[in-house]
Amino acid sequence: MDIFEKCFNYTLADQYREKGIYPYFHALQSRQDVEVMMEGKRRIMLGSNNYLGLTTHPEIIEAGIKAFEQYGSGCSGSRFLNGTLQMHLELERELAEFVHMEGAVTFSTGFQSNLGIISAIVGRGDYVICDRENHASIYDGCKLSYGKMLRFKHADMEDLKKILERLPEEAGKLIVTDGVFSMGGDIARLPEIVALAERYGARVMVDDAHGLGVIGEGGRGTASYFGLEGKVDIIMGTFSKSLASLGGYMAASEKVCDYVRHNSRPFIFSASIPPASCAVALAALRHLKTHPELPEHLRALAAYARAGLRERGIPIIESDTPIIPIYTYEMDNTLKKAKEAYEAGVYVNPVLPPATAPNECLLRTSYMATHTEPLLDEAVEILAKVLKT
Repeated sequence: MDIFEKCFNYTLADQYREKGIYPYFHALQSRQDVEVMMEGKRRIMLGSNNYLGLTTHPEIIEAGIKAFEQYGSGCSGSRFLNGTLQMHLELERELAEFVHMEGAVTFSTGFQSNLGIISAIVGRGDYVICDRENHASIYDGCKLSYGKMLRFKHADMEDLKKILERLPEEAGKLIVTDGVFSMGGDIARLPEIVALAERYGARVMVDDAHGLGVIGEGGRGTASYFGLEGKVDIIMGTFSKSLASLGGYMAASEKVCDYVRHNSRPFIFSASIPPASCAVALAALRHLKTHPELPEHLRALAAYARAGLRERGIPIIESDTPIIPIYTYEMDNTLKKAKEAYEAGVYVNPVLPPATAPNECLLRTSYMATHTEPLLDEAVEILAKVLKT
């Protein structure tokens, strides 16, 4: 059989293109901002993870330009060999200090961070226990490891307890959870996870890709949000959201970081973060440190949008984050409403199986600290008209 047969037989995307409701790969013609030009028309952006709105901040942009001019376009090598800049070390040190951990390791992308951390830490005879709604990169990191992956029902602590109870006491165990879940916007039940980990001799890793800059003291993430700093063993995050750049990181004890640096194949065999991206992430982190009010302002704007959606009778998933999913249920209806919103001037993200259960599809809306209340009023009014037709 031709290995390409699966490609030739794949028709799902074509089916939705023919229906005129294919939702992906819309092309931006402007900066990633609260309002964008996309395919020749102004759209209000409610589908970005640019939570602090720093992709357009003049100081952040200037930091990237200066690094490009000073260091050139890339490092042309891995961190392990010729690709470490002094700036990479500064970023790692300041990240570790910010999240109150001993050390940090940076990776070329957020996805790669989870691949590199989990595959290095979880070995033969070990177990990695995951929330079913964890990000795809966590799943792939588990596949790349030599350990056994087990999954517990989303946010179900009784199910997690049952899994831990039946594992060998002497086995290595790592519980991995998103801090803020990317599709639902809900926050992990971290206090209970930490308590179970202590009871059954497991370590805890939190993917804070959507938590950094969003929740916790000054945006320090999920462990800070619950007052559990020092109780979480590994914090993972990304620069492509609140920090307006590209790349990812792990924060942990210095011994764990050093082990990962010398044993993580995705870290060792990948080129390092380009100078401009590193400089932007560092500048954004420093901006966040000097503006600890930004996450609270973001939270207030998200609450304002949430109230507007509720007032108009739009069914949403409740949360305390700037991710507000709207129930649209069936797949075709979800894609149709996403297209109608897009044509009316609001960009949102349709969320479909396997990211949701069948008939529980969503429109994922997300908010930035640079949105304004009048702009949110306009967007919510458009969504209300679309969803009620």
